[in-house]
Amino acid sequence: MLSANLEGALLGAIEEAGLIAPGRTERMVEKDIYALAENSFGLQKHWHKRIVRSGINTLCIAADDPPVLEIAVDDTVFIDLGPVFDEWEADVGRTYALGPDPRKHQLCADLESMFENIKQYFDAHADITGAELYAYAQRSAEAAGWLVGEFPHARIPGDKDHYRISPANPTRMRDPDAAGQVKHWILEVHLVDRDRTFGGFYERLLVPGEYDTNPG
Repeated sequence: MLSANLEGALLGAIEEAGLIAPGRTERMVEKDIYALAENSFGLQKHWHKRIVRSGINTLCIAADDPPVLEIAVDDTVFIDLGPVFDEWEADVGRTYALGPDPRKHQLCADLESMFENIKQYFDAHADITGAELYAYAQRSAEAAGWLVGEFPHARIPGDKDHYRISPANPTRMRDPDAAGQVKHWILEVHLVDRDRTFGGFYERLLVPGEYDTNPG
């Protein structure tokens, strides 16, 4: 999809510009990402706030508003972006390990590989529910030695549970929405270390071209 290609280009531009670096505050990085997105990609709309979290703040979920931190030399840092490309709402997240700590670099690697593993499980189970996919993700994290962070949108109650990959969603993910349209899912993976001193975040679209809306 076009938005997926642009998401990758935006992340690449952020990395090439060296925006995520020790000594910079999370707020500085957020503002620079906004400026880069506008100047290099013409993006002025973002459907949710740009989130940059470092150090202990990587344990926080999207709804939290922790004190702004300065990025340290050995931090993990994650970004969670919601750019709007030609009226298409995108959602993408990635984690970076800035220092030499092998455990933190392992986290970055595990986040991406776990995303792919969960996606393969989703692809292979046509009738899977949101709760079942969440449970599989939890088992996968535990097997790799991580804890699953609190569900990122845990504070949003009501019928929206049926539109979340969460323990509260017993519905089939491939069922159409109330308007009869195919649902397109974003998979968010938030992992933390067992001592709860750092975490990481990764998210991408579950590619809709691979959905089987009429299984069996």
